[in-house]
Amino acid sequence: MNRLARHLAPRTLRGRLSLVALTTAALLMTALTVVFNTVMDRHLQHQADDQLRNRAAAVATTIDTSGPRARVLETDNDRLLDANAWIYTGTRLLEKPPSTTANSALAQAADRLAARGRQVCASVHTDNPRFVRLCSQHVSGLRSTATVITAVDLAPYRNSADTLLSGSLILDAVMLACTYALTRLAVGRALRPVRTMTDQAGQWSAVGSDQRFGAVDQPAELARLGSSLDALLDRIRTVLRHEQQLTGELSHELRTPLTRIVVELDWWRARPRSAAETHATHEVIAEAAQSMRTICDTLLNDAREGAQNTTTAVGATSVAPVLRGLVEGLDAREQLKTVVDVPDQQLEAGVASALLERIVSPLLANAVRYAGSTVTVSARQLPGAVRIDITDDGPGVPEEFLDDLFQPGRRADSGDGHDGAGLGLPLARRLARAVGGEVSHDPRHTPGARFLIDLPAA
Repeated sequence: MNRLARHLAPRTLRGRLSLVALTTAALLMTALTVVFNTVMDRHLQHQADDQLRNRAAAVATTIDTSGPRARVLETDNDRLLDANAWIYTGTRLLEKPPSTTANSALAQAADRLAARGRQVCASVHTDNPRFVRLCSQHVSGLRSTATVITAVDLAPYRNSADTLLSGSLILDAVMLACTYALTRLAVGRALRPVRTMTDQAGQWSAVGSDQRFGAVDQPAELARLGSSLDALLDRIRTVLRHEQQLTGELSHELRTPLTRIVVELDWWRARPRSAAETHATHEVIAEAAQSMRTICDTLLNDAREGAQNTTTAVGATSVAPVLRGLVEGLDAREQLKTVVDVPDQQLEAGVASALLERIVSPLLANAVRYAGSTVTVSARQLPGAVRIDITDDGPGVPEEFLDDLFQPGRRADSGDGHDGAGLGLPLARRLARAVGGEVSHDPRHTPGARFLIDLPAA
């Protein structure tokens, strides 16, 4: 039964609201129809009783109760009064309608009313006419009493009641049809802005548009819906931006190890190689592949934890071996102009080694790329933190570019001949901030550029 009800229920909000309105109107109109027809039945019955009492009063004027026994006075045109009228003195019948017999249902009903000895009305079901209403009226005199009982055919009143009932049902049907049609029309017009907002939200979410609904000149309900959709669009846009950022960062970070693999394969294919050279090529490719795997794991874990609003897992990493390893990973020309200056004391940063590499690598790559002759990588202990300095003697950062230095996709000079997408510095800062650290630029350092990496101590 429940499954059938769900299957027959309208599938649209417009249809469901129209059905609810139709059901409510049907219940209300049914109650009103019942009340109206009940009141009209009582009103028609009271009219019939009033007519009977008036006729009984007219008949009572023809009864003489001054003597010891009540008697009926003969008057002109008394046949109209005698029609459907009974006169009793006590329980003895003095006069009855000419058309009735003593054993008829009307006569028996009149006898019962006369025996009660008080004013009362009753309805009697007969074959012809079908329903008859009788009322008794007591007539008191100086020396005797009498009872007058009058009857009236209820067929005209019943016909009026049936006509009113039929008219009520027809009116109810017309009203229900109009209610359903008007409700569908009104709900359709009311939901039209919602349909429009839904279509716009779908289009805007697909392209990450900056357009929003706002709450100006909107009804309260649509304003709340617009605010909810705006918040949802903002979240979708943020997700799309993070997805684009992650894609760009992966591409940026994977470019170097992928280039090493391609170069080694090209070098190995250029001419026949010895077993030792082939083994060395395999070692370089394996190291680059492992580096790519580490990069992917680090960035994907950071993105996953960032989406869950959790802090990137911390660790304890010795700083000096990581810095020296990154320098050794540079080619020979780049290694010649890179100096690692780390004090002898043990420095441990409170981050995982892979994450430390990803933070330092973009800054080191930029420094090597733009340095004139020397790049210096140093580290020292601070209260509760470890600071890594990367300094080069290149042209430095243009002053007009300082505000956009850490903006994704921004480069000071895109035509400087260096390959880059402007994602390294923003990535390094984002990863550092994820563990409670910071990456900053020292604008007071001249000549060249100086970048500071502050990380929590282990």
